[in-house]
Amino acid sequence: MFGRSEQPGLSVLVLRDADVIAAGVRQALAEAGPEQRPGLEEAAALIEQAAAASDAELRARWVHERLAAAGHEGPADSVQAIKVLREAAPGLSLLSAVQLSKDAAAHRP
Repeated sequence: MFGRSEQPGLSVLVLRDADVIAAGVRQALAEAGPEQRPGLEEAAALIEQAAAASDAELRARWVHERLAAAGHEGPADSVQAIKVLREAAPGLSLLSAVQLSKDAAAHRP
């Protein structure tokens, strides 16, 4: 191929900030009065659940959200889904879109 001896990898970065959010909720929980504790405890549990999601699950969720926003109702790994995904995220390479669609098909919401 023209100047490249290897295929590029998946160029999608998963960002996680659940640890920062969890620390803020824990701090609020430590300072909370009895009337605020139940809500903050529930919030802490939801944050822990969200933090436990794998990178593949987060990428799949992102894909399903983009497909749903575009009105796509077919399989997440179809040619049409890849086209819709690339239109929703114009900088996304074909290789990345294909890999993301496969992840999304494997991790249905």
